[in-house]
Amino acid sequence: MSNQTTALDEDDIRRFVKGEEPEARALVAHRICRHIDGAPLTEDERARACEILRLMSRDVAEQVRRALAVTLRASPLLPRDVANRLARDLDSIAVPVLSFSPSFTDEDLAEIVRSSTPIRQTAVARRPALSEPVTRVIAICAAQEAVEVACGNPGAAFSEQALAAAVARFRQSETLLGAVASRPQLPPAIAEKLTALVTGELRERLVKSHAVTPQTALAVAVGARERVTLDLVEQARRAADLPAFVSHLRRGQRLTASLLLRALAHGQMSFFEWGLSELSGIPHHRTWLMVHDAGDLGLKAICERAGLPARLLPAFRAAVDAYHATELEEGADDSRRFQRRMLERFLSQPVAIAREDVDYLLDKIDQLQAPDDLSVPEPAAHAA
Repeated sequence: MSNQTTALDEDDIRRFVKGEEPEARALVAHRICRHIDGAPLTEDERARACEILRLMSRDVAEQVRRALAVTLRASPLLPRDVANRLARDLDSIAVPVLSFSPSFTDEDLAEIVRSSTPIRQTAVARRPALSEPVTRVIAICAAQEAVEVACGNPGAAFSEQALAAAVARFRQSETLLGAVASRPQLPPAIAEKLTALVTGELRERLVKSHAVTPQTALAVAVGARERVTLDLVEQARRAADLPAFVSHLRRGQRLTASLLLRALAHGQMSFFEWGLSELSGIPHHRTWLMVHDAGDLGLKAICERAGLPARLLPAFRAAVDAYHATELEEGADDSRRFQRRMLERFLSQPVAIAREDVDYLLDKIDQLQAPDDLSVPEPAAHAA
């Protein structure tokens, strides 16, 4: 233990114990902490190191305690009791440890948030990783700045209840709402709450963001109702859970016949199938067979079971027939031509469709129309 290269240098320990000037003790404390954190320790050395650190944490000199907190702020060798002692010290000592130390348990952090000042709550909120029990306490108890920091922390795990509490407490804060809305994933219910609260600029930014889920994009655009919603359903192609997305639409009473009609006009057959399955209560595999392999009677039966208007059945049939008759080739240009042909066939059917749906589909064709495209046939559809 007396060798100068060991983790616990005996000469440094003697200098620390006998040192009279705080600055000198702080310098030695820093060196000892670096040795402890930088070299492998035997069990005996680890036990002795913990006692030395406890001694430092009780030192009357602020410089010594700060040297300990800063040097070992992210070290797993800092004993839990020492970490908790430092967390209740001066801010300059507490904040580095609260921000990084892995020695705290979730219970420790939750209690610190409940009993500490905003600056320490914010330090906890900035930690690289936060569990749901800790973020729940932050959302319910912490000051606004700490809640905003936690909501914007990608390493913080939030439950739906905690996010709801944060939004409810600080619904007037654009910063907090923006932090919540910018999280990579949001429960549909939270996205719904944000819909009525965020500004138009934030809505636009979120809709265009590739990081948001389809549920989020749907919620922030709900003010524009189904026309924008269908555009956002395009994002469902990249969603891992299309059935959950469709289920969310139904719970919000937006899984309507009009929406399914527009989805079919986009070639969104999977969305149409899952929508029928959701509305009818029939499993998806049976719904698929009734749409594609059971002829006119199968589609008629599933649409009736789903509660869709009988007057729209010919339009649904025309769209399904067009889907089967049109082969989608690879490439972006082919995809656009496929979608345009789907729309043209759909609009050419003599079926009563709401004027707003016709206008929407015509607008969509205009977006897809290339300079050398043929003109779109005048739709026989008329206002319902």
